[in-house]
Amino acid sequence: MALPADRPVMLVVVDDPGASGLLQEIFQREGYDVTTAARGADAIRLAGTRAFDVVLSDVKLPDIDGLEVLRRLRKEQPDLTVILITAFGTVETAIRALHEGAYDYVRKPFKVDEVTRCVARAMERRRLLREQGESSGQPLPRATVPSIVGSNPAMVELFKLALRVAGTRSSVLIRGESGTGKELIARTIHSHSARREQPFVAVNCTSLSETLLETELFGHVKGAFTGATERRPGLFLEANHGTVFLDEVGDMSLSMQAKLLRVLQEHEVKPVGGTETVPVDTRVVAATHRDLESLVHAGRFREDLYYRLNVVSLKVPPLRERPDDVPLLAAHFLRQYSAQSGRPVHGFSREAMAALVRYGWPGNVRELENVVDRAVALATGSVAEEADLPDKLLGAVQGLDSPAPPAGEPLLGLRDRPPLGEIVRRYVLGVLAEVGGNKSEAARVLGVPRRSLYRMIDRYEAARGDGVVSHNDSSET
Repeated sequence: MALPADRPVMLVVVDDPGASGLLQEIFQREGYDVTTAARGADAIRLAGTRAFDVVLSDVKLPDIDGLEVLRRLRKEQPDLTVILITAFGTVETAIRALHEGAYDYVRKPFKVDEVTRCVARAMERRRLLREQGESSGQPLPRATVPSIVGSNPAMVELFKLALRVAGTRSSVLIRGESGTGKELIARTIHSHSARREQPFVAVNCTSLSETLLETELFGHVKGAFTGATERRPGLFLEANHGTVFLDEVGDMSLSMQAKLLRVLQEHEVKPVGGTETVPVDTRVVAATHRDLESLVHAGRFREDLYYRLNVVSLKVPPLRERPDDVPLLAAHFLRQYSAQSGRPVHGFSREAMAALVRYGWPGNVRELENVVDRAVALATGSVAEEADLPDKLLGAVQGLDSPAPPAGEPLLGLRDRPPLGEIVRRYVLGVLAEVGGNKSEAARVLGVPRRSLYRMIDRYEAARGDGVVSHNDSSET
């Protein structure tokens, strides 16, 4: 279905007449051709008869769930840009929407300038993607989302920013501790870009010597060195029109930095031993766990390369700052390794899950994945127990001297379990009760910043609606 040639066309799906009328008036003033619908079924019917550039839809509709509306709209118009309006605090719904293909979401009660900025960003991304698709002569396929798991607000914001930058040509620098999932973010950017049908190649700059890294990236000609019996193109050429992911770019030598800078500036590579350059059109996404600014000041990283790579900077938070994501990630890895090994392990005991939540995870998501892989291999039944976890996790739990879970509660299995977030909620509120409501002490015991604890409490209060927990910290009053 072709895009309209004149004004951008918007569909507003909101059942509140006041909000719907306000949004219609705002975007008509912005130059949009605005159609409104009060029900999900009406929106789906309209999408079958008219092409829309962007849809702004409430998640809560009187007839159909907003996520289902999103799925059906995307099925009707695969390249449709959809922005959802969701209630404050429903982070899980927001990240589900992003995985379903929504461009972004705004929280109610929404601010007019926030909504207009969000729509403007969506339209700019749509324009860039369409221009790149037309220049390549290829239609824009529907994006597939790598499996980013989590409901922590910081991760949701990171995911949104990754999707936002995906539609541009900008270089991206992903920062974060080892094991936080920086490559997964890079793959997300690639899969949502106009380069998604082209190769994504990754190289770890730490694992290769300078000589090997140069030939790996830029290739070599036949006879360039002993053993070079044939020409090799290198990753930049293999990923031409695609994406190259440079992991741990902070470990690259100064001479290699100079060669990489030339590629970024000139958009061409010279194979090792060659005399001629070869043009390339490759997007670079780099990642590091190092403080590149400090390396620049110390003369160990080129300032000009730093600015070339750091056009957009994304920070991946460590797992210890988002303990509410541990049950989600653990369940995800459990399903993955249970299926791979053919072992029918369906869940964790409450004691085992409590141990996973309490641990500090210095190795981040990668360490958690390894622990779950081990638990699946060692489990003797359908549920992974405390005994299936490494001793260091059990020692961390014992050191906290916290109360044991109530006897007789069900196991965290597939058939009979509370929601994944419920175990975290009970644990957090239990720690707060143990320390008499002292937020500073609770944050210390949980191993999270106080602001992260406050965010968790806000979500739990919103879900309970009873205001049991207050932000007043007994240590500060």
